[in-house]
Amino acid sequence: MSRTALRICPLCEATCGLTLTIDGSRVTGARGDRDDVFSKGFICPKGAAFPALDADPDRLRAPLVRVDGVLREAGWDEAFDAVAAGLRPVVERYGPHAVGVVLGNPNVHTMAGALYPPLLLAGLGTRSLFTASTVDQMPKHVSSGLLFGDANAIPVPDLDRTDHLLLIGANPLESNGSLCTAPDFPGRLRALRARGGTLTVVDPRRTRTARLADRHVAVRPGTDALLLAAMVTVLLSEDLTDLGGLAPHVQGVDELAAALAAFTPEAVAPACDVEADTVRALARELAAAPTAAVYARIGSCTVPHGTLASWLVDVLNTLTGNLDRPGGALFPQAATDRTPRPAGPGRGFALGRWHSRVSRHPEAKGELPLAALAEEIDTPADAGTPVRAVIAVAANPVLSAPDGNRLDEALGSLDFMVSVDPYLNETSRHADVVLPPPPPAQSPHHDFAFNTLAVRNQVRYTRPAVPLEPGRMAETEIMARLILAATGMHGTDPAAVDALVVDQTLGKAVRDPNSPVHGRDPKELAARLTGDDGPERRLDLMLRLGPYGDGFGARPDGLTLERLLAHPHGIDLGPLRPRLPQPLKTVSGKVELLPGPIADDLPRLRAALAERPAGLVLVGRRHLRSNNSWMHNVPALTGGTNRCTLHIHPDDAGRLGVRDGEPVRVKGAGGEVTAPAEVTTDVRRGVVSLPHGWGHDRPGTRLRHAATDPGVNVNQLLDGSLLDPLSGNAVLNGVPVEVTARPAHGRDLSGAPR
Repeated sequence: MSRTALRICPLCEATCGLTLTIDGSRVTGARGDRDDVFSKGFICPKGAAFPALDADPDRLRAPLVRVDGVLREAGWDEAFDAVAAGLRPVVERYGPHAVGVVLGNPNVHTMAGALYPPLLLAGLGTRSLFTASTVDQMPKHVSSGLLFGDANAIPVPDLDRTDHLLLIGANPLESNGSLCTAPDFPGRLRALRARGGTLTVVDPRRTRTARLADRHVAVRPGTDALLLAAMVTVLLSEDLTDLGGLAPHVQGVDELAAALAAFTPEAVAPACDVEADTVRALARELAAAPTAAVYARIGSCTVPHGTLASWLVDVLNTLTGNLDRPGGALFPQAATDRTPRPAGPGRGFALGRWHSRVSRHPEAKGELPLAALAEEIDTPADAGTPVRAVIAVAANPVLSAPDGNRLDEALGSLDFMVSVDPYLNETSRHADVVLPPPPPAQSPHHDFAFNTLAVRNQVRYTRPAVPLEPGRMAETEIMARLILAATGMHGTDPAAVDALVVDQTLGKAVRDPNSPVHGRDPKELAARLTGDDGPERRLDLMLRLGPYGDGFGARPDGLTLERLLAHPHGIDLGPLRPRLPQPLKTVSGKVELLPGPIADDLPRLRAALAERPAGLVLVGRRHLRSNNSWMHNVPALTGGTNRCTLHIHPDDAGRLGVRDGEPVRVKGAGGEVTAPAEVTTDVRRGVVSLPHGWGHDRPGTRLRHAATDPGVNVNQLLDGSLLDPLSGNAVLNGVPVEVTARPAHGRDLSGAPR
């Protein structure tokens, strides 16, 4: 007998509502939930493939434990016994920093990934944290921290009300949005144009998004910060700035002109390969629009000046008066945010509170660069203790970090490794214990992180659509038991982890004079929490204490878990609203437009005015049916145009003797790969493009479909030495490469043997 169940899609940042068709315990279909308050029925190919991903036969069904060098299936108790026996000796012998914690981006797509890693880190006391953020978005966190005092205070474009949108290094028609949660991003862009608005895209590739735009500027990769700096100088020199109501909340405007004086349109034009008149037009159009927003993403972050580019985005939004106003870029307010603090000076944001052991990279937001993980493991202990154990949660850094070959070898040298992962993939194959979470249909879902980046305030929660299969363990329990095993409390009831969080949170809340429960009895409050288990009680707690919550009765119409469960399609909390100065946590209590670390990094950007690539440079790309490495084992999401090919412009192909469909060798500082060429005008001259997440050809994995068309690991072209110094983000785009034709007769065009 078929039935339907609702589920928020966990497969990208759009967080669309799905209606699942279920036969028995099997998901057989997925369509968009037309009544979802946020996505209103939108669905993409990933969401449509939810049943196939959920039922992937290669998903691990039981834990794996390494015995005599071989991974074999084990029971849950045996697996956690092995975790405790493997991790605790490392901590006791070398100290907590010898345990590296690696978090992949699927963590932000699960409740367990949001609720438990902070507790694991706090319990271990390790500073050896490496996440996917430093191969993606860390520059935006750092720039937001420096500008606003909070690394998670990221303004998002008000897509539904803006008159002018400038996109830089972003391709939301393929990605569905990034650091900007917006179901049906393509439809919202089309609606912008339909209401007479303007869309401008700056990207070295003519992406699907660029083809939709009114103006496409094919900038040279890696020069986004130069282009944006020149736009700022135009606004300042032509008196086009208008802070409006922002003026009382901003400091540093007067210092900007001198700091950026060198970056005139004429000065940046040769480096960016963009005409000076075009740069001026971009700035003037932005200033003239009734409302406007600048939005930049991964193409502008994964470059040598990623933090400066991210900073300049919000400088432009601020100088044009578009920060924190409808139609501009606003700060979302999620239902599980803490109760808003009163406006006023805060503690600010600090960088470099500690450094990596080998290359002395400064931490950013408590993280060290993922690109440094290999050297932190394999470099002898001349200074400090190497990483001797790794806990990897939903992470595949062998494919996502630079120089995967070195990291592959380094992971094999560890004293112990545990991986929380549904697959035996290129990274988890090194683990001594693999703890597999259940398929997504068997898990609850609430978007803690993505609601803080959503283009409309709303709240949704879905319970598991399918009961846990026998032998499975809820991901929340897996993480709670992992915390206990890693911190010397193995054998304790895992419910104690959630109970401790509830007690600590309520104890702090009743002491906070700004809290709606100030002065009340925490035990009485805890007794009022609802939910079927610890994670639901924690969600109820966060909702009640949040900005829309009932305050445990202080606001009777406010949010609770019970009220949310009574609205299965979610609750709309309204459009984004101006919030300044409340979100600011800078020492001044204002938007600090020219923070010290930014000013100190500007000489490096000035030096880039004279830089020109000597040959071809590499950029990545994303496909609508892909999300990094973790969906290539689903047949419905691979094949067709979602292939690992090297995009190359016809002029470059002709010069190098490269023919469409034939193999080409691509060589970088970290190694070389061979991939089929795809000759296309979708990339500008001098640029080649390979997608990321491929390279499924290593032995010992269990990804049968992915292995049939493995592709190549683009990050193997990198040696990990190129980082944005402020954020530690890996430089993945705009890196120089050599491309050589590899025809079938066995010799390349130089006459060298293949």
